[in-house]
Amino acid sequence: MSLDLAFDDAQQAIHDAVAHFCAAGGRSAEADFSPARWRELGALGVLALTTPEGEGGAAELVAALEALGAAGFPGPLAASFLAVSVLTAAERARIGDGEAIVSVGAPPLMPWAPHASLFLIAERDALWHATPRGPVEPVATLGGEPWGRLQLERGAALGSAPQAFALFDLSQAALLAAHGQSLLDAACDHARTRVQFGRTIGEFQAVAHPLADASMRLAGARTLARAAACAFDEARGATPTRTLAAAARTSARGAALASAHVAHQTFGALGITLEGPAFRWSRRIRQLASQPPREGAGGGDDALLAAVGG
Repeated sequence: MSLDLAFDDAQQAIHDAVAHFCAAGGRSAEADFSPARWRELGALGVLALTTPEGEGGAAELVAALEALGAAGFPGPLAASFLAVSVLTAAERARIGDGEAIVSVGAPPLMPWAPHASLFLIAERDALWHATPRGPVEPVATLGGEPWGRLQLERGAALGSAPQAFALFDLSQAALLAAHGQSLLDAACDHARTRVQFGRTIGEFQAVAHPLADASMRLAGARTLARAAACAFDEARGATPTRTLAAAARTSARGAALASAHVAHQTFGALGITLEGPAFRWSRRIRQLASQPPREGAGGGDDALLAAVGG
């Protein structure tokens, strides 16, 4: 028995609409986060896709995230889809409209904290509401995401949230695979045009074969993310679905990191410059890849330092 993982007409329409939205905004992987653009994304209906009020499931979510990841659209995407799975209808509406930005993690170092108005503490497979105690100290990060150091007072428990964590992993998987593909596409374009010893460098096996290997790994990761999304929509967050979602995230993490390694080698010296075509993508890949899994995230600075640049 085979499973058709191609997007159906509705999913493809979501993907194309989001891709057009990103292209119209002229955003890139190095662009700063814009609350106004985030609200526009909410108005498009993307942030509410998986809510009871939305009109989609995990497969539609992956379709949208593949387009957002390919464009390098900045924002707490995975955290938002986790949050709308466990919060009240009023809170879901604020996140879905893009009016409320959510920070999910283990204090004192919290992602997107300088912009956040909703905070959730994640430990193992459970979530809690949280309230800031004192100001947020901004922290620079490797990928340019606005993180912050702050103290949080733990509030009401939201309990075990398998569906929410599965959606988080699926979101990360789709984003990582799309980031990796955009970086690899740029490296392939460079290999087709860069001439050395009278030939384009893509004609040399030492360049072409690693690029092909990276492409195959990304294709596999993308396929696994779509398969996990289909399983989620059928099983609605059962334990096997969580396992598949975690596997998809692990696969995408490895594939994206491999694409970053190959791309930097393909670009040569150009690949290690801050202004070059590779670094802006690879630093975001490394930031996403270095964040700990939400299940088992236990802890503060030690657990999260790999995700920050200082």
